[in-house]
Amino acid sequence: MKLAAALVGTVMALGAVAAAVSLQDIPLKDIDGKATSLKAYHGKVLLVVNVASKCGQTPQYAGLQALHKKLGPRGFSVLAFPCNDFGEQEPGAPPEIKQFCATEYQVTFPIFEKVRIRGDAAHPLFAALTGKDSPVPGAVGWNFCKFVISRDGRLVNRFDSNTEPDDPALLKALEAALTAK
Repeated sequence: MKLAAALVGTVMALGAVAAAVSLQDIPLKDIDGKATSLKAYHGKVLLVVNVASKCGQTPQYAGLQALHKKLGPRGFSVLAFPCNDFGEQEPGAPPEIKQFCATEYQVTFPIFEKVRIRGDAAHPLFAALTGKDSPVPGAVGWNFCKFVISRDGRLVNRFDSNTEPDDPALLKALEAALTAK
């Protein structure tokens, strides 16, 4: 009986530690394979977006670039995470993805390695953003889902794929995050 109680306590403690891991501590790789994390963006408001090159939502890259350019000087960045989970709409290798973003949409915001965002194979960042302990839990429905991360690395809002980068609700959420103390 005591052993069972000790095991339950240990499992609960490990769960609490895992839940306490900051989004900023999750290891990431950029599109070139270089190790990084959201710590590199501490102090900035972030818009994390799962992207795809061959999607009906792909033209949102233009609006995301406009947001990045407009709000960047105020401590903001778009972070793009290519994903092939939805209709295999991001089939390219990293060099192809990087080239596409640069030539078609003149993207200057950071692009990360292609990740899985659904199911058991989900990258830890997206597992944290969408999991049961998230302030806005639930599976991502399609490409170009947007997650607003505060300057201190907390998820503060989420918008679905149909929310355009110039949508008033998204702009209001970004403004609130940018002006929060």
